[in-house]
Amino acid sequence: MEIQPVNTEHIVIDLIKYYAPELADLNKNFDAASFKQLFDLEDHNFWFRSRNRIIQALVKRYSNKNQNVKFLEIGCGTGYVLKGLEGFSNITLTGSDIYIEGLKFAKMRLPDVEFIQVDATNMPFENQFDYIGAFDVLEHITDDETVMKNVFKSLKKGGVFFISVPQYMSMWSYMDEIACHKRRYSKNEIFSKLINAGFTITYHTSFVFSLFPIMTFSRWLKRNKKVSEIPDDEITQELKLNPFINRIFESVLKIDEFLIRLGVKLPFGGSLMVVTTKN
Repeated sequence: MEIQPVNTEHIVIDLIKYYAPELADLNKNFDAASFKQLFDLEDHNFWFRSRNRIIQALVKRYSNKNQNVKFLEIGCGTGYVLKGLEGFSNITLTGSDIYIEGLKFAKMRLPDVEFIQVDATNMPFENQFDYIGAFDVLEHITDDETVMKNVFKSLKKGGVFFISVPQYMSMWSYMDEIACHKRRYSKNEIFSKLINAGFTITYHTSFVFSLFPIMTFSRWLKRNKKVSEIPDDEITQELKLNPFINRIFESVLKIDEFLIRLGVKLPFGGSLMVVTTKN
């Protein structure tokens, strides 16, 4: 079931459709060289694993099991989230990213899924998808409000937009700069932008609630450090945790997962997850 964009101008390279190839190397919203590291890391890191299980639970809760639907992920990177959704037999998956490098890894991970290279601020779709996801993507994009309006246009009536973003500017550190973040969100900011784009907020919850004290202390230690002062091995340690600590953190986050599956709205945490509807 191929998507039918409004703007059909594209080129095809290695089975990937490119709608904005001229932007793939110019875009500075993410370090394209990080995709290889992410591809090797995601399957083992506690945060990615726990976030994936929560995304799957939310999609299951808000999806219609009795009809075939189309799901587009914006900023799919290496395809890790889509891999987690592969088991939903009624969902046809499409992955999109502006970076060609990420899409190559995604195609390796999911050879049977359709992937497209597209600029999220200029999406060539209208009333095409039942669900769209943007998981830790909006904070990388300067004009996030245009992306939200494009998502609204691309969704069918009654379609659902799933979002996760980093929370609280007070948590800002050099790790946000390394990740090329433009902002961390407050709940009011993202709600206002989504409502202005036409969405209705269906559900929201914080994430990394159970580990928030540890995260807050870690960010407090980093608050005055500059990226230029940070040795490479310290940055690597942030992502490649000791396996024992990684297992402990993942076990603790099972508390978040359990509560969110029950429909509880966790009051605070390092990330914010939002489910919205195009009514």
